[in-house]
Amino acid sequence: MAFGIWLGVFVLLSVWPSVRCSDLPRGAIETVCRDRYLLVTTQLSFAGNEPRFEAVDADGVHPITKQYGSECGYMFSILPLPGHAELRASYFSCHTDNQDDEVFTFSFNLITIDANGVEATYSVTATCSLPLPWSPREVSCEENYMEVSMRSDVSCLSGTTDAWTAALAKAHSSATSTWQVMFQQEGQQLIPMSFSEARELGYVFHLTQGRLVFRSPYTPRSVMGSVSMINGSVVEVVHPILFSRQRWVVMMVDWIVACSTNEGMYDGVGLVWQTPTLLSPLVSGLSGLESIKISMGVDGQLLDEPITAERGYSLDISDTTVQISIPFNAAGGYRKSFVMGNMYHEVYVVHLYYEQIFLDDCGVETRLRLHRPMNTPLLIQHLSIINQTVLEDRVFTVYLGNLYYDVDLVAVTVNGHNFTILEATKSDLVITMVPQPNSNLHAYILRLPFEDAAVHKLYSPEGLLQFSMDINYTLVILPQEEPFYYLASVVAQFNDVFPPVFKGVCNEKSISFQMDHKPFDYLWEVGVGPYILTTNLAAKRGYIMQNDSKSLTLEVPLFSVGYTYKDINLKQFYGSFEIHSRLPKTLEVKSSLVKACLFQTTEVIVCSTEGVVTVVTDVTLAIPGAEPNGTFLLDSTCRPQETDDTRALFSFGLHTCGTRVQVDHQHVTYENEINVEYTSQSVNAPVKTRDTASVIIVRCVYPLSDLYKLFAYWRFDADSPGVGTILTRVPVKTFQPTFPPTTRRPLTSTTTSNTGLSPGREMPGINPRAKYVKVFSWQMNQPKGTT
Repeated sequence: MAFGIWLGVFVLLSVWPSVRCSDLPRGAIETVCRDRYLLVTTQLSFAGNEPRFEAVDADGVHPITKQYGSECGYMFSILPLPGHAELRASYFSCHTDNQDDEVFTFSFNLITIDANGVEATYSVTATCSLPLPWSPREVSCEENYMEVSMRSDVSCLSGTTDAWTAALAKAHSSATSTWQVMFQQEGQQLIPMSFSEARELGYVFHLTQGRLVFRSPYTPRSVMGSVSMINGSVVEVVHPILFSRQRWVVMMVDWIVACSTNEGMYDGVGLVWQTPTLLSPLVSGLSGLESIKISMGVDGQLLDEPITAERGYSLDISDTTVQISIPFNAAGGYRKSFVMGNMYHEVYVVHLYYEQIFLDDCGVETRLRLHRPMNTPLLIQHLSIINQTVLEDRVFTVYLGNLYYDVDLVAVTVNGHNFTILEATKSDLVITMVPQPNSNLHAYILRLPFEDAAVHKLYSPEGLLQFSMDINYTLVILPQEEPFYYLASVVAQFNDVFPPVFKGVCNEKSISFQMDHKPFDYLWEVGVGPYILTTNLAAKRGYIMQNDSKSLTLEVPLFSVGYTYKDINLKQFYGSFEIHSRLPKTLEVKSSLVKACLFQTTEVIVCSTEGVVTVVTDVTLAIPGAEPNGTFLLDSTCRPQETDDTRALFSFGLHTCGTRVQVDHQHVTYENEINVEYTSQSVNAPVKTRDTASVIIVRCVYPLSDLYKLFAYWRFDADSPGVGTILTRVPVKTFQPTFPPTTRRPLTSTTTSNTGLSPGREMPGINPRAKYVKVFSWQMNQPKGTT
């Protein structure tokens, strides 16, 4: 019998006045007629989490509680996994209108409760015509009760047993014209009782048009039943005997019902359920019972063998046992994800339906039907992380798999950087959902370039370069959106990775650097001092830079910003320039080249960060024939350290030798004068005289913001070197008394037409930064009223 025969008389609904039929969502309540019961289902999304049913008949309304259902043939259950509640009502249930055991009419009230606690009542009626003729004897093993019905005219007695003989003797001695019942139990004395007394114990007997019906709850309420172990399976048995005396004749009806109560087990692969091939209690109550057909299905429907094979179900029958195996997550069951302690769990539930047909020696058929829910324990679902990164692509590719359809990824955190799925689409992070082949699982693939700011980079001097990601996946269980988190770490490593290597070459008036590009040069910045070497910086400072796919070349003219100088004398001096590579994020210098070159000295001025001025200048440009060794500064005691025929070398502190200082809003300007003694002779007076003239002005200008502690402690420390200027007067004609008198000039201009100075030569110098704490500018600390 494939799937049974569905003669569904679908929902005939009437609703209490507070609610209209048109308010019902599609599929909210449905009824289906099955072989031996009516199935009523309601969606929990409509009925709430605690719906309930009432049976309705001419006598009134009867709430279907757990106990009342087991006595009257109703099985009510709430099933969260498929998301509905269902009621199975036996065709012989207490309040069903039975017409000749062929047509059955049901009437129920469904009470729903919404999220606000408001109740609504819906009337549900259905009529079922018998889809399959009754077997002479039928046993139904429901979840909460056992039911047996048999045709009232069945009579077959091929032999007697000691138990039957004892029961017959007891019936003869106790029989009355009203029906009584005795429950046979091994080792127990038979005690007759009335139907009403049996009903108080939970046992129900009634007579239909053509069948006798008996219903019993399972133990422990079934005080007259017994539990035994048969071929490794638990079997529950209730054995009532009915008797009545009609004149000199004693009529007896031997009823016995036996159901396997195994709950099934999980063997690591799937669910397994087992029952004896022959239920010996049934055999003891009948004559020569033989199993002739066994079928299986799920959710109250039997399945054909091709369908069970396609789903992977197996039915193994031996002489002693029947074993049914259903693989984990096979079609026909219900799987659900759960979160416990931030662990991803799952459970799989199957509602097994089993049918077995027996035949006794008289050819009388007994049909047994069994409903048995089975479920796995709560299983930990292990997610899979696969690092699919290809180093040459320089992109992390991480696979997160083994996620079922009821699990969604909603956000990820990469090394502390948070991304929702929507935010990821606006960044370099790419997240793609992909199905897993041959399963109902899916996976997510995360891609992120190595160069992304969220990726951690670790470089060691040994040439090891690591890119790493700590990923925190935020997932939710649907539909309740319960979150849980999954952590993963991935690393990509390169060997023999070193910073760029520079080569330096000394030229006559410059230093040239060259660097050949390598694949990982993009990991470092090329810098000059604290600044990144860019085309803009090079153009601003006068560097000559060329950068292509193969190499970087940089030519730095002498006296450009970035040079440092030492060992200055009248013949030569050392000029040094440093270029380095550093990590962009930490600014840590990983490699550097300081190239020092020896240059010939012509004229030089260096304004150092320590406040020392070193100047080499040609004094004969102002006074031809002047003697450099006769030069001195504003403080006449400050003489040159070294001289030759035309030049003098001075080195002095900015706060010594009579140096003047002027401060404006942006700069501090220091100025001194180189004076020279010379001999002059008037045309009218043949006597030669010695005169003194200020021939050269030496000037250093520093940005005010770069000076440290200048006015707090009168200590000079600059953040960067000053810009030096040598201002030479118009050459003096030695034999004509036209040399202008020495006067102090304002420092607002480097050269003017009325100063008698030649154009200035600006030659900045570079020294390393000093490390001091900055203080307020001098203007902010001046007394009120000063300028």
